[in-house]
Amino acid sequence: MTIAEQYEYWQDVRKGLSRRSVLRAGVFGAAAVAAGPMLLGRPAYADTPGSAVVPFGRHLAFGNDPATQMRVGWQVPSAVANPVLRVGTSPTDLSQTVQAEIRNLRSDYGTGAPLEQYYGHAALDKLSPDTTYYYAVGHEGLEAASGPVNSFTTGPAGSGSGLKPFTFTAMGDQGASAQAALENAQITAQNPVFHLLAGDICYADPNGQGKLTDSYNPAVWDGYLKQIEPVAQSVPWMVATGNHDMEAWYSPNGYGGHAKRLDLPTNGPANCPSVYAFTYGNVAVLSLDANDVSYEIPANKDYSGGAQTSWLERTLADLRAKPTIDFIIVFFHHCAYAVTTSHVSDGGVREKWAPLFDKYNVDLVINGHNHMYERTDPIRGGKPTRTAGVGDTVSPVTDGTTYIVAGGGGASLYSLPSNGPESYAGNVKDASGVAAGYFGAGGKVTEAVDWSRVRYRGHNLLAVDVKPAAPGGTATLTVRGISVEGAKAGTEIDRITITRTASTVDTPAFGSGALLTGAALAAGAGYAGYAAWRKHRSGLDVPAS
Repeated sequence: MTIAEQYEYWQDVRKGLSRRSVLRAGVFGAAAVAAGPMLLGRPAYADTPGSAVVPFGRHLAFGNDPATQMRVGWQVPSAVANPVLRVGTSPTDLSQTVQAEIRNLRSDYGTGAPLEQYYGHAALDKLSPDTTYYYAVGHEGLEAASGPVNSFTTGPAGSGSGLKPFTFTAMGDQGASAQAALENAQITAQNPVFHLLAGDICYADPNGQGKLTDSYNPAVWDGYLKQIEPVAQSVPWMVATGNHDMEAWYSPNGYGGHAKRLDLPTNGPANCPSVYAFTYGNVAVLSLDANDVSYEIPANKDYSGGAQTSWLERTLADLRAKPTIDFIIVFFHHCAYAVTTSHVSDGGVREKWAPLFDKYNVDLVINGHNHMYERTDPIRGGKPTRTAGVGDTVSPVTDGTTYIVAGGGGASLYSLPSNGPESYAGNVKDASGVAAGYFGAGGKVTEAVDWSRVRYRGHNLLAVDVKPAAPGGTATLTVRGISVEGAKAGTEIDRITITRTASTVDTPAFGSGALLTGAALAAGAGYAGYAAWRKHRSGLDVPAS
């Protein structure tokens, strides 16, 4: 059953329909019904005085425009009235007040008291670019300005040589545990301007099959938000959704609970809340939901009806048409290319998205799902174009896309195939014909691959150093794999540099005087002008089709 079908079934159960109506789904018994939470329409309000209700779990996310928008979230242990956020450009002058909202998420297991969770949200718009703001949250009975004061810095405006170098971090498969909490120190040490989490956020559902029969404990979210707060209260925490993030009880798309907990950019396709794009300086970042295309775990397969993939192509075309964008980075959960003995690769990702990554020359793809660190050689058309060892430099224009699995964010680690041993900085053991596989429409398919270049079976973090350039200069992404494992924590396990020539023109459509839209580019309109711009930018000929 799909997530949508399970949700419909669950609503029938809630409404107390006849046994015959309930059993039309045909696969769940009373025990399964008792296992999941029931969502009720009415909010519950506690009698706790506001002065005794202490906010926790502060976390940030960009709005659609990182230069001018920030979203602030937090949690409170019971219902409060009149939630507010105070903000200003000085920690001693939080003179602006923004009215916030509390979103109530109610889960009922059918036994005992229901679990009530209360999430605060405040939207900050019309901010100044490249500016540090200070904020505090409160509510009736708890003055915001008297509580902890935190800060964030908006993204930059401008392009080219006017941009400063910056760093961002990424990983996947974190969870709430002592090991997962170790990521905080390593992230902080990189001083990132934002952090990407490539799905499997907190493991409230440890089974990850997207089924009503999965084990599920929504209280895990409380511990997770507390765990990430030391970083996420100042660093935008941008998430994608993985298979452990599908929650069939809350909405037909499986993400109704996240709508209560999280705020993310809203420029993606309708009904796909974790699909979005944002631009920071000369880097565009796209978050995708691979549950929509996965053959391995199909509970939410095709839930967007193709809308996500159509949006992806339009967005990639638009971004490649913008001279201010040097690098395009895409992150999502299920792997296009991975060799562990667990999930391996997903053929749905390869079929639907990898051709678009080739077509629009995506620079870097970041995945989770497989609990390890792995980097491919640059790939085009499903094959490696060259060897790229630790410390090498690659050009996506000539070499193709680099794929990295950074799924060692805290969850238990996976094993490698016997002929694909660990190979990383200081321990290089190159291997060819590595035993691997992928999930296709008919199940798992085995393959032997030569594209797996770096493999590290340890918890890890990805740090990406971005160095913009003046027009005509060389812009770089220096991608570093960092261990978060025992005595090796903080040591570098991998490094690759990705280069591009910074744009030297105001528009990619030479002679047209207007910027081509992504739709026009995708349809081939004005391709000669677009190809001429790419040739000018890269120094290479671009095929006419």
